[in-house]
Amino acid sequence: MSVSLKMNKMGYCAVIKFFVKEGLTPNEIYSKFVKVYGDSSPLFSTIKKWAAEFKYGHTRLENDPHEGHPESATTSEIIEEVHDMVLDDRQMKVREIAETIGISKEHVGYILHEELDMKKLCARWVPRLLTADQKRTHMKISEQCLECFNNNKTNFVH
Repeated sequence: MSVSLKMNKMGYCAVIKFFVKEGLTPNEIYSKFVKVYGDSSPLFSTIKKWAAEFKYGHTRLENDPHEGHPESATTSEIIEEVHDMVLDDRQMKVREIAETIGISKEHVGYILHEELDMKKLCARWVPRLLTADQKRTHMKISEQCLECFNNNKTNFVH
C-alpha cells in the first residue's frame, strides 16, 4: 500500500543512512521507499549514490560544500563584476562571462535577468526599463547631438 507522504532531502538521507547501517542494499532500500512513499520516493540513482556515500564513510546528511566554489554565485561582488563586464562589452556572451568569472552559465543568466533586470536585444545586453533619470539623460544627449549637427553639419562627424 502506497502512502502519499513527502519528506525533505535530509529526511530521505537519514533514512538511507539508517538502512545502510542495517546492511540493506540500494535495491532493498529503494523497494522500501516505494512501498511507503510511492511516487514521492527518491529516484533509485539518488538512493544508490547516497548509499555508496554512507557505506564509504560519509557521515553528513547534506552534500559537502565544494572547495574553491563560492557558497553563492549571487554575491554583490559577483553581481557587480558581471555588471561591469556587460557595460564594457554589451555583446558579450553568457558563456564568456561564466568562463571569465568562474561561475555557471545558469548563475550568469540569473544575475543578468533577475538581479540586473537586463535582456538581450539585437545581440546586446540592455536594461529592460530605463528610469526617469536615464530617459532624461538620453534625451539631453540626443538634443545636444542634434543641436551640434544643426550648427555645423559639415564637421559633425569629425
